[in-house]
Amino acid sequence: MEVEIISTQLVKPSSPTPPHLKIFKLSLLDQLIPAPYAPTILFYPMDYDSTSHLEMDPNRFELLKKSLSDTLTRFYPLAGRMKDDLSITCDDQGAYFVEARVNCHLHEFLNRPDLLLLPKFLPRDFNSKEPVAGTCVTNIQVNMFRCGGMAIGICISHKILDGAALSTFLKAWTATARGCKEVIYPNFISTSLFPATDDMWLRDSSLRMWGSLFKKGKSVTRRIVFGASSVAALKAQATISGVRCPTRVETVSAFLWKCTMAASKEKNGRHSSRPSLLTHIVNLRRRMAHNMENSTGNLLWVASAKSSKAENLSDLPDLVGRLREAISRVDGDVIKKLRDNDQGKSLFSKALTEIGDEVSKEGLEHYGFTSWCKLGFYEADFGWGKPVWVSSFGMENAVYMNLIILVDIVAGDGIEAWVTLDEQHMAALERDGELLQLAMFDPSPLMISNSFLH
Repeated sequence: MEVEIISTQLVKPSSPTPPHLKIFKLSLLDQLIPAPYAPTILFYPMDYDSTSHLEMDPNRFELLKKSLSDTLTRFYPLAGRMKDDLSITCDDQGAYFVEARVNCHLHEFLNRPDLLLLPKFLPRDFNSKEPVAGTCVTNIQVNMFRCGGMAIGICISHKILDGAALSTFLKAWTATARGCKEVIYPNFISTSLFPATDDMWLRDSSLRMWGSLFKKGKSVTRRIVFGASSVAALKAQATISGVRCPTRVETVSAFLWKCTMAASKEKNGRHSSRPSLLTHIVNLRRRMAHNMENSTGNLLWVASAKSSKAENLSDLPDLVGRLREAISRVDGDVIKKLRDNDQGKSLFSKALTEIGDEVSKEGLEHYGFTSWCKLGFYEADFGWGKPVWVSSFGMENAVYMNLIILVDIVAGDGIEAWVTLDEQHMAALERDGELLQLAMFDPSPLMISNSFLH
């Protein structure tokens, strides 16, 4: 598969940003984010066979650019440049917009997607070591397949948008493209709720934590898909044993934690059971007293749960309970303390240092989880239908972290888990009999039909 770049340009906001908004200060929590981007790709099929299948569709490109321009006026920092780790210059230079052509049909790629080819659909190298200063906040690449199908690759700075904020932007952009009367406006309150300081103390603590999570070795990413019936079975198993109304995310996270611990034991030898730490990103929006609807920024915190050496292969209900308890500790009282100038700094530093110290211990296994579930990415309709697949990204790097991203599937209550581990660890996970009974490794997105979901 080859992706040919046809054109690049800057899409500017349809109206200029007022002078008093030229500098946008990032929040304290934005400093926690170690990655420049969290790439997302939306795949859209065509409903008809194009008679001129090699021709780009100028009407769609123009609609995307015009609606993006109008949306950037409301989301004005997204049309700017990163000034440094603390702020964005809102100079209306615009979003970097790439038009590309793919030399195959969409169904050919989706029939057996190669995750290592996904970066070809993206406008930026998300593993780039380039300096932050001066880079575009928003980068979009629209890839047109020979059949007329489309893949829209999105790389927006993770410093200003987390998953929930990206969902808000997509809802606004797609609504504008469809000509909806209801206009979606962003909420920039996070900057005032968690104002940043200039001494960068939180960034340094954050780098210490994240730095201790990265490992050296050859990694591999696999998609592990749980249908609705499998998720229901796991939830029932946890409920019967005393966990009240476990959620999809709690249950699948705990089950994958259990499976990865078992795989680690197999990889390292039967008698080398290791303690394990799970960290899970928590969305703070629903835990706050303020109106956080359509809020931008990274309103996230890290919950952690541990399984000791003696309990390394704990039953699922126990692990669900531990995860729920960890997440429940991130409550309104914690948020109040985080916002307090004195208590907040102490709590931030202590929490990040503790996690950093814990995972840097010899022999401890760490698994980082985050969830994109219920963010509505599969509702992103520009006017030609909803995406048939929403992808994260694949890794095969010399430096990586044990990372698990949970994503909705196209319909139903299933979950698609993007799991990155080292090669030997993944090989052991692929042999887990219980996992193989409940989930599929790397199924074609075209196969995820109602028969599999239910």
